[in-house]
Amino acid sequence: MKDLLGLMGKAKEMQAKFQAMQEEIATLEATGQSGGGLVNVTISGKFEMKSLKIDPSLFKEDDVEILEDLILAAHNDAKVKVETVMQEKTKALTAGLPIPPGMKLPF
Repeated sequence: MKDLLGLMGKAKEMQAKFQAMQEEIATLEATGQSGGGLVNVTISGKFEMKSLKIDPSLFKEDDVEILEDLILAAHNDAKVKVETVMQEKTKALTAGLPIPPGMKLPF
């Protein structure tokens, strides 16, 4: 019975830590870039685009497709950065827990 109570206590503690981590991640911002810095996208920890900066040299009528590709690439770069921070924080939080490989947290 002691083990069960101890396990429940740890589960509540971990739940509180996950909630704090989620709040911290929500305030996180990452900036991705493409085209050697010609396009910069900043997104939040919730993957919402916060800002977009485009070098004026890219505003040419026949370069629209290139500009679209650069925006997508910058957004994806920023997304990877946010996901990396999320994985690092989750890994640090769950250190020592027997969690199956590939299981994503928080649920």
